[in-house]
Amino acid sequence: MEQKERHILCIDLKSFFASAECIERGLDPFTTPLVVANPKQGNGAITLAVTPYLKAQGVKGRTRLYEIPKQIHYQIVKPRMNLYLEKSKEVISIYLDFVAKEDLHVYSIDECFLDVTSYLRFYHTSDEQLAIKILKTVKEKTGLTATCGIGPNLLMAKVAMDLEAKKKKNGIAKWTSKDIPTKLWPISPLSKMWGIGSRMERNLNQMGIYSIKDLAHYNPNKMKEKYGVIGEELINHANGIDESKIQDFKIPPKEKSFSHSQVLFQDYQEENGKLILREMIEVVCIRLRNNHMEGSVIGLGIHYSKSIGGGFYHTMKLDSPTDDAEIIFKTCEILFCRYYEELPIRKITICVGKLSKKIGIQLTIFENFEQKKKIEQFHKTMDEVTFRFGKNSLLKASNLLPDSTAIERNKKIGGHHA
Repeated sequence: MEQKERHILCIDLKSFFASAECIERGLDPFTTPLVVANPKQGNGAITLAVTPYLKAQGVKGRTRLYEIPKQIHYQIVKPRMNLYLEKSKEVISIYLDFVAKEDLHVYSIDECFLDVTSYLRFYHTSDEQLAIKILKTVKEKTGLTATCGIGPNLLMAKVAMDLEAKKKKNGIAKWTSKDIPTKLWPISPLSKMWGIGSRMERNLNQMGIYSIKDLAHYNPNKMKEKYGVIGEELINHANGIDESKIQDFKIPPKEKSFSHSQVLFQDYQEENGKLILREMIEVVCIRLRNNHMEGSVIGLGIHYSKSIGGGFYHTMKLDSPTDDAEIIFKTCEILFCRYYEELPIRKITICVGKLSKKIGIQLTIFENFEQKKKIEQFHKTMDEVTFRFGKNSLLKASNLLPDSTAIERNKKIGGHHA
């Protein structure tokens, strides 16, 4: 697949939270042992960030306080999100001095992509020289140190930044398409690659895939059969192909969709998290059926525990629209498998978009018409019973499990439909 090569910068602020705290205190992050964590949570608190000085001592960015070697003395400071947001805005305003809004994508509070392709001739410079200038400006104006990956697309820039730039003295690494066999393919374990989590890594290992080279040379048809469009994307990324553009991330006018979010009353792990997800999908599917709608784009969002922060929201396009809870759940499972980082879950979001009116029963070549008709009639009967007698009048066995929130949620929403 041929793609037009661009000049993409992926810039990350080094140990952002910890560095921001040091700068506010007039300290040097490279000589100060400082940890950002909630001291009220005791020795088991998870660090949100540690200074580059502590990282050089072998302390990981996200670790529990008791895991830091006892011989290392450090200062604990409470996280201040308002400070970090203000610092992030300062840095973004610097980027906007170099590129237009249309060519900037804010990936996270401390990481951005810049498409500088059309600016190199204007500035009479190379992408590496421009990166040096931007990083120098950030340092001079904010005191923050940044690293930068440069690539012909978003993927290559991000991986160059993650795997090489952070080790470089000047904090800059450039990867081109020529570097795919020597730099991209040797990546192992797979979870070192952007977009492959530990769950997906285990699944791919079971398929005999242990390096990005193994993935690049795997049968694309088998991969797509197992993971759909995500399988196709995995193969493309393993070959350094990424056709997404920064403009793709600009949010268009909101199209109609059905979504459901739930903040959990305690931290959940994978299994009980999936139980809640299944219940939420049932709620969305009832709404779809009541409105005679189907959707072909499924979105899953997972937010981790407040003490950790972060999470993800990703979508997957189906071959045909559906209101079937099982199909939607299996799609969410693929997204969950790829992006979940095995951290405690505090909020779940499910969204069904690209809606269309349901005009009849659509079948794939593997489905039986009579069987699908019975399933549709079953759902219709269930919906009529709950509509007439209340949402808790019919419950699944799983709704009675201790971790289920369905009964309590139904009480809060109201026993009967409005």
